[in-house]
Amino acid sequence: MALSNTAVPKYYGKFRDAVMRGEIPICREIEMEMHRIDDLIANPAFYYVDHMVEGFVDYCESELTLTDGSDLKLLDTFKLWAEEIFGWYYFEERNVYQPDPDGHGGHYIRKWIKRRLTTKQYLIVARGAAKSMYASCLQSYFLNVDTTTTHQITVAPTMKQAEEVMSPIRTSIVRSRGPLFKFLTEGSIQNTTGSKADRVKLSSTKKGVENFLTGSLLEVRPMSIDKLQGLRVKCSTVDEWLSGDIREDPIGAIEQGASKIDDYLIVAISSEGTVRNGSGDTIKMELMKILRGDIEEAMPYISIWYYRLDSVDEVADPRMWLKANPNLGKTVSYETYQRDVDRAENAPATRNDILAKRFGIPMEGYTYYFTYEETIPHRKRKFWQMPCALGCDLSQGDDFCAFTFLFPLRNGAFGVKTRNYISELTLMKLPAAMRIKYDQFMAEGSLVVLEGATLDTLQVYEDLDDHIIKCGYDVRAMGYDPYNAKEFVERWAAENGPFGIEKVIQGAKTESVPLGELKKLSEERMLLFDEELMTFAMGNCITLEDTNGNRKLFKKRYEQKIDAVAAMMDAYIAWKHNREAFE
Repeated sequence: MALSNTAVPKYYGKFRDAVMRGEIPICREIEMEMHRIDDLIANPAFYYVDHMVEGFVDYCESELTLTDGSDLKLLDTFKLWAEEIFGWYYFEERNVYQPDPDGHGGHYIRKWIKRRLTTKQYLIVARGAAKSMYASCLQSYFLNVDTTTTHQITVAPTMKQAEEVMSPIRTSIVRSRGPLFKFLTEGSIQNTTGSKADRVKLSSTKKGVENFLTGSLLEVRPMSIDKLQGLRVKCSTVDEWLSGDIREDPIGAIEQGASKIDDYLIVAISSEGTVRNGSGDTIKMELMKILRGDIEEAMPYISIWYYRLDSVDEVADPRMWLKANPNLGKTVSYETYQRDVDRAENAPATRNDILAKRFGIPMEGYTYYFTYEETIPHRKRKFWQMPCALGCDLSQGDDFCAFTFLFPLRNGAFGVKTRNYISELTLMKLPAAMRIKYDQFMAEGSLVVLEGATLDTLQVYEDLDDHIIKCGYDVRAMGYDPYNAKEFVERWAAENGPFGIEKVIQGAKTESVPLGELKKLSEERMLLFDEELMTFAMGNCITLEDTNGNRKLFKKRYEQKIDAVAAMMDAYIAWKHNREAFE
């Protein structure tokens, strides 16, 4: 087939037909990706080329080998995913230098250049779907077929996970199943002085896997920004980017250098994670915006396959498990899944990991108080001249000095705004990855940096007072944690009167009930916050229970700040004790 802007992609067409017949259940995220592919088909600016896809399929099935040494037969899902990478193209007009026929000088001419459309692909699919083997197929193709490739990397949280990508390639070299691998592996790597024909062209070395014919190197890199920035890599695979406790964005770091190369490719594959507030959470939110069409730019160059159950209730229905693992019954058995379901019921400690890794339901390795869905920000709102309760959680050290405004609304919901303070010294001591997140908070206005090594409470008061006036907030009650709050509260009472001021003693007895009520509001999506800092703070909250079942707020690690949520709880208690002021 020549270039076509009307053809339906072969493997996508088969998949869509099976979905329409009810043979393959899909989640809403896959449905949204199908709509995006339908838009590609309908767009005359994009062209489908089947021979590029079939070339990839033929190479894999003729040349590649599984880790155990058996022949590789590509799964239908592999063909479906790869079709988005190799099947779609567009044309870009460029100035190209053309040397003169006599060899003296030259000139620029305008040419239309064919470009591969997809530069990034995200796969979120359950454990046991053979996603690392898919990455191996891509890396092997670029190593041996795409002659423009010079540098490739595979990235994973651990060396063991990285080896899952490298091992099948090394096995393929040893077995040399097909004619291309036979040609590439003939000769000896030690033969460096004789005829080039007698030298090996493809070999596993200390550096990684090298193709001496094309000059391409595939190597393992650690999942660290410092080790990824500045590289100009044609093909990169990032394995388990949701599963490691990663505060940095390795995909963004790779793309900074790769974007300087034509037709680069980054494939990020992972099962669902159990880590909160890492770079993965941020990326998932962006991907969901793309799928929903909430971003003005359609971003057709990003392919997103996000497999998961639509709800926890579907765990009890084996017919729905294909939503999370489309290769179920091929790469992993239904019996294995059933054993994990039974284990989750009998051993609660394993439940979160199984729900995340087997069924694609975002969970946490700890008992976090707010679920992932509950921490997704709402649309932007302003609460000009609306009555509110103010919660105060003051600090003079490295914690946030946090203030949260709670606006009771007629439908029982609450608007939420927060303003937090840190010192210059605290900002300077932040690691690079956390500094990026703090910069985001500063840009949205939820975090203010004040001069000095420690916070001046009265300086904080002045700025907050100006903020309240500027935003037009009508503060009618104020709840505060008494720690470090004496000066602040005394001035507040002097300037605003003693009414509506509530001391909130911290501890399980006082926190348990308001925390439970805030939890119920968050479950019903009735805490209407629109700031990333509040998302960050809610995502960090875990709770501890005393012997009577009472809960108190806690944070897993020092850098996981929860102060804005503590201030929200103080505001909620102040509102409850002063409801008459809001009537």
